[in-house]
Amino acid sequence: MDRGRGDEGVAVSRVPSYTIMVNMSLENLPGALTQINAISQTFSDLLFIVDREGRILDYKAGSPAPFQITPDAFIGRHLQGVLPPEVAQNISNALGRMGTHGDASPLEYSLKLADAEHWFEARLVPLTQSNVIVIVRDITPHKNAEEKIRRQLKRLAALRSIDLAISSSHDLNTALSVVLNQVTAQLNVDAADILLLNPQTHVLEFANGIGFRTNALQHTLLSIGEGYAGAAVSKREVINVPNLKHGKTGFLRSPKFSSEGFCAYYGIPLIAKGHVLGVLEIFNRTALVPDADWLEFMETLAGQAAIAVENAILLKELQRANFDLTLAYNTTIEGWSRALELRDRDTEGHTKRVTEMTLNLARQLGVGEADLVNIQRGAILHDIGKMGIPDNILLKAGPLTSEEWQIIRQHPRYAYELLSPISYLGPALDIPHYHHEKWDGTGYPHGLKETQIPLNARLFSIVDVYDALTSDRPYRPAWSKPRTLEYIREQTGKYFDPQIALQFLEMVEAGDLIE
Repeated sequence: MDRGRGDEGVAVSRVPSYTIMVNMSLENLPGALTQINAISQTFSDLLFIVDREGRILDYKAGSPAPFQITPDAFIGRHLQGVLPPEVAQNISNALGRMGTHGDASPLEYSLKLADAEHWFEARLVPLTQSNVIVIVRDITPHKNAEEKIRRQLKRLAALRSIDLAISSSHDLNTALSVVLNQVTAQLNVDAADILLLNPQTHVLEFANGIGFRTNALQHTLLSIGEGYAGAAVSKREVINVPNLKHGKTGFLRSPKFSSEGFCAYYGIPLIAKGHVLGVLEIFNRTALVPDADWLEFMETLAGQAAIAVENAILLKELQRANFDLTLAYNTTIEGWSRALELRDRDTEGHTKRVTEMTLNLARQLGVGEADLVNIQRGAILHDIGKMGIPDNILLKAGPLTSEEWQIIRQHPRYAYELLSPISYLGPALDIPHYHHEKWDGTGYPHGLKETQIPLNARLFSIVDVYDALTSDRPYRPAWSKPRTLEYIREQTGKYFDPQIALQFLEMVEAGDLIE
């Protein structure tokens, strides 16, 4: 330990601070002074013994870098003359609080040394009633480790938010916006955009961007190999331009882009399953000096962007395939219905009319769009079971016998047997299967009553009866509209659901049933 005489002629004890500590707490241990001195030299911590006013009585100093003066002039000086003013003031304040509160909490502070930020922790420990030990430790490695952990956690959160955007949104622009926000935030750059490769024209087109002051890049059209982005695609590697102003680049030919003031550039190809889908471009208005960790995360974010683009492409292809499949199913369904009408020309046009009316009635009653699709298919196929009825009964011009009626009444069962193996049509089966059930339970084929009858079938049955009665049949002429409506009123609560019948009658009288 260094010793000497302090400022202003103040006498300073030449008893080493470690000796003081030994006399206070280790005086009964053999060789304690030697041991404590050996221990103190083992660690690189700075150590001061000060009085309560902050005057240095003794010290152990390592590197002089954190101090305002050299260590050989420490003795007798105040901490304010040795340490940077803000640091010294904080320690002095802590010394003042120790009088009533005992040990002070550790103090953390930072200093810029040799163009790098260093962090220190100061701990104050009472030595005697008038003296205090101040231990200063360089905690820069710990702070750097904490910062790295915080950065990694932020990056994990960023990747999580991108994953959520990709999985929860069907809109590519939304997902790309999330990606670009994270690119600029996590990489601390000024701007970024994504160019997508058009598979038909093989041209890179602007898709989304953030951080730009102008729209200079929004009309980008680059062939493969053209410009930095085109080179990133053709070479399948990251393109880095440290200073755009010194490079031969088409960017500078655009006055708008020149006004952006960009300096550094990165172009990262977006590759998924071996296919280049586009380019992530990163711009910064000052020079970038990235480390390996920064570069690695940049490529990770580019990988996330590639996943977002690939998912959008797959979704579009799936939607197209579903549309084609749905179109094929609907065409098949309509073909079956048309085949039935060709067999029984007396009902030609009936299916189209009842389908339209049932959909209008369902909308009026608040049925959702998803259920309307099943209602439409069920209405189109409502009489498909009649394909199993012999011609001599189905096409009979006169009244049917009781035996023939029993056969006719089997057509809902035939419809169920025909359609139930087709899982795609499962939700549409209610109308073909139950449209002859009655509210009072006297219908067929199962004698269901009231709400046991599926809603779609209750909707359809009233429309089916209305259209059948107002149409000519071989065995009777069409009824008038007033007579038909009167019949429906009579059958409300017997044949028909009362609430549906009331809504139906209101729509017919208002002219809203058929568009």
